[in-house]
Amino acid sequence: MSLFDIFLSINQKTNADMKTIALTVLGIFVFFSCNELVNKQSPSSVNAKGMKMEVSEGANLLFDFENYKTGELPGDWSQSFTGKGKSTDWKIVDDNGNKVLAQLSSDNPNYHFNVAFYNDLVVKDVELEVRMKGVKGKMDQGGGFVWRYTDADNYYVVRANPLEDNVVLYKVVKGVRTDLPVLGKGRTYGVEVDKLGNDWNTLKLKAEGDLFTVYLNGKQLFQVKDNSISRAGLTGLWTKADAVTYFDDFRVRSLL
Repeated sequence: MSLFDIFLSINQKTNADMKTIALTVLGIFVFFSCNELVNKQSPSSVNAKGMKMEVSEGANLLFDFENYKTGELPGDWSQSFTGKGKSTDWKIVDDNGNKVLAQLSSDNPNYHFNVAFYNDLVVKDVELEVRMKGVKGKMDQGGGFVWRYTDADNYYVVRANPLEDNVVLYKVVKGVRTDLPVLGKGRTYGVEVDKLGNDWNTLKLKAEGDLFTVYLNGKQLFQVKDNSISRAGLTGLWTKADAVTYFDDFRVRSLL
């Protein structure tokens, strides 16, 4: 074999090796690019039991709490709190023959937010509705929803307060709660409403992308736009500080 033949053989082998390396690098790039695209298109979350869950589609759940045991937090729910204080206390209680989910802790400080959330549903765009009754509380009363809940320090919340007779929508990011401006009105700290009292009131929310629409007792109150929390998360119920509140007929409907 001539020197030219030897050189040609080495060159061909080198080209083949380079092609192999190039194809391998290209394959790795395509794999991670596709994986990133899938993650962006199909976000997931981690529920209270530490299990990764894909976004739920077509969900339509109604919790009337009648099948849960009195005196306990339902087994498929979890509780947490944001801010100061030591604990929160969510349980099923009997309200004149009707079972409801109640937040019962009445000795928490002002910057303390009680949350109870359903473990097994992850949604982004969602419609929430609940009947609620403020029972007592000196610093705060009433309550509302959480959605796109990632953990105790990151979620959205809207609440109705019988002590102030207003409804306000907030974001909670890294444990800091901030009220959001109302479309067409600005930073008004929500909207004032007719006297809520200690009777049952129905709060409703539609969360579609960055647009949130709030209703009270069948009437649209206001809208807010915000994209601080854009991923799917858990949904649940919320009270503040020493508010003892009863919740019933909690409906969760995915808008996907």
